[in-house]
Amino acid sequence: MKMTEVIAVITGGASGLGEASVRNITSQGGKAVIFDLQEERGANLVQELGEENALYVKTDVSDEESVQAALGQAVRRFGYINTVINCAGIGPSAKTFGRKGVHSLESFQKVIDVNLTGTFNVIRLAAEIMSENTPNEDSERGVIINTASVAAFDGQIGQAAYSASKGGIVGMTLPIARDLASLGIRVMTIAPGLFETPLFQSLPDKAIHALEQMTPFPKRLGKPSEYGKLAESIIVNPMLNGEVIRLDGAVRMQPK
Repeated sequence: MKMTEVIAVITGGASGLGEASVRNITSQGGKAVIFDLQEERGANLVQELGEENALYVKTDVSDEESVQAALGQAVRRFGYINTVINCAGIGPSAKTFGRKGVHSLESFQKVIDVNLTGTFNVIRLAAEIMSENTPNEDSERGVIINTASVAAFDGQIGQAAYSASKGGIVGMTLPIARDLASLGIRVMTIAPGLFETPLFQSLPDKAIHALEQMTPFPKRLGKPSEYGKLAESIIVNPMLNGEVIRLDGAVRMQPK
């Protein structure tokens, strides 16, 4: 798929990895539809990039009606969608049992609802729309890129809910790719390591420096633009399908 042909839905597209993907796609002539709950950031990003290039729709990825309505707006604006990049997610931390008591079941379910169920919700509804696309010269109708995390493999203390949600994304990548193969829709997952996202920007410099030293090379946090470039590589390479790519500088997380 050529980048100039991309009409992408990006969940969590108003900040962090999602915003970087929006910027990369629109900079190369593609169109981006931002699904996010951050209304001000989403509106400001559209104003910056231009309404001819981007659309913001307030969307709760875990809600079926919200996603259906948002996808409808995307198709009405740009005619079709052929790319989805799922970046929406939350990551509260809590021990299964510790000094603060037992892990809140409501909190655990919320993380699963947003990160895992929300990702699947967008995939299934977007795939239905993509199935109506005219195939390109590679018989391709679309590509879906999900965001897991190194926590899916190296979950730290306090990450039971987050790791479970991201491990679920890793686990469903291949079966969904197989489900959608006959339609010409590819499915890939990126598992980022330590990246410069809003979560890390709130940390003190000392903590950030310590995290940077955990990565073998390069010894720094990943840049959101590097996630955007990997997403681009997946979009344009039709042989990338059904796989999880770690984007982590060879980091392997310690227990804490």
